[in-house]
Amino acid sequence: KLFRRPVYLSLFFYIFKLIVMACVLRTSAGCPSACRCYSLTVECGSLGLREIPQGLPSATETIFLQDNAIVQIRLQDLTRLGSLHYLYLQNNSISAVEPGAFLSQLQLLELALNGNLIHLVTADMFRGLEHLRILYLAGNQITRVQDHTFRGLHRLQELHLQENSIELLAEQALSGLSSLALLDLSRNHLRTLGSSSLKPLVSLQVLRVTENPWRCDCALGWLRTWIRDYGQRLLSSAEQRRLMCSEPPRLSHLSLVEVAPNSLVCIPPVVQLEPSHLTVRLGESLRVSCQASGYPQPQVTWKKASHGKTQLSSQGNGGIKTGSGRGIQDLGSGMLFLSNVTVAHAGRYECEAWNPGGVARVTFHLAVNMSSSSYSSQIWPRLPEVLDINQEPLYEQESMDFSALGPATQTAIAVGISLLALTAVLLLIMIYTRHQQYQKEEGSSYCASKEESILYANDYSDGPTTFSQLEDYRDDQGHEMYVLNRTNPILGSSSSRCAMMSRNPADGREGPLTAGPEVAYEIHC
Repeated sequence: KLFRRPVYLSLFFYIFKLIVMACVLRTSAGCPSACRCYSLTVECGSLGLREIPQGLPSATETIFLQDNAIVQIRLQDLTRLGSLHYLYLQNNSISAVEPGAFLSQLQLLELALNGNLIHLVTADMFRGLEHLRILYLAGNQITRVQDHTFRGLHRLQELHLQENSIELLAEQALSGLSSLALLDLSRNHLRTLGSSSLKPLVSLQVLRVTENPWRCDCALGWLRTWIRDYGQRLLSSAEQRRLMCSEPPRLSHLSLVEVAPNSLVCIPPVVQLEPSHLTVRLGESLRVSCQASGYPQPQVTWKKASHGKTQLSSQGNGGIKTGSGRGIQDLGSGMLFLSNVTVAHAGRYECEAWNPGGVARVTFHLAVNMSSSSYSSQIWPRLPEVLDINQEPLYEQESMDFSALGPATQTAIAVGISLLALTAVLLLIMIYTRHQQYQKEEGSSYCASKEESILYANDYSDGPTTFSQLEDYRDDQGHEMYVLNRTNPILGSSSSRCAMMSRNPADGREGPLTAGPEVAYEIHC
């Protein structure tokens, strides 16, 4: 009854208006510059932003950031936005999403990343999006989708991957998408599709795979049968007719559903390798061609066997990692290139060709001739001329043996060892010579070890001098020199075991000292 009165009714609406304005002002207080914030929505589209703005209201549920210049999504960009439900980032320049960037978005339902520069998608990219319903990745630069990329997205209902450059969809790429209802793979570069790729999609209702360059061979036979038995509800009649074959040429004008089952054939690969055995010299380079034929064109891969174990090389243009891995390359198209051949390269190689029709293999044996140059026979005269890694267990693939090094390194090590040996021989000769000299002079040098008890004297009595001029004199070894008066010896009477010698200045010959046994030696000046 109270609110029936006009005065109270007007007052009620006025208070309600104040509350709404206060809420709007509170929300706008945390709104980034140039953005528009209202209720629980933030609009920052077409502002030329290069990164996701900071300071967004923590209660925001919807963010529009489309048509900007954002280049990446960082860990700290969305940490505070735990209530986010809708995030639109289409038509930016995003090429990188840091792993765990969406860990705080447990309530996110829709994520739009279409029209960006993403070329690689990984499972870590979408970690935390357990409630995500729709994921837009169309119009990027994705080339392949790896196994288990979308694990954890158990509630995902729509996955848009159209208008990319996807050439390969791994067998387990879509595993875990048990709730997926729509999958769009149209306008990509898919040529084939594995038979187990669609098995995890138990809830699939719409499948779009048109406008791909399909290679209609035995590998797509299952897809034709699957469309006939189960795909009628997934593909409309118009889409089935647009599922066109691009090869082989005889089927290029037909849709897959129109091709007869016996026309979807594959020719198993046949491999030719000449020669099957080859011997090369150390340091040389080698190209080995493995030719494979079949339909579709087989993929050729080189493998290196090491003591019964096979080491796989990467397909296409990857490199073979054997031993040190130096100088070994798989050039693709069946060509194996080995540069600067060492003993580690010797052994058994395997060329494998694969296509949906089967697998073919051929073995190639490589031996290494140790006589790569004139000096090799001088440095390693006892090594066998030709070594095969399979017959010589000394040179294991992962070892760092001397013979597995390059010729230049081997030469440097050999020269260093030779110099060390020569130095040791010279040192021994010097030690022996000194020892002989020591034994020869042992008798005459006995008193040398008794220097502290010997008085060194110098006789200057033949020339004019005074004691004051001589008292500070020292010889070359630093011994103090004293004036010797022959008529009045001042030395003690202790006998000396040393031979007393003196030098005659007339002829320079040494003779026995006649001054007595007290003096060690005497120098006449």
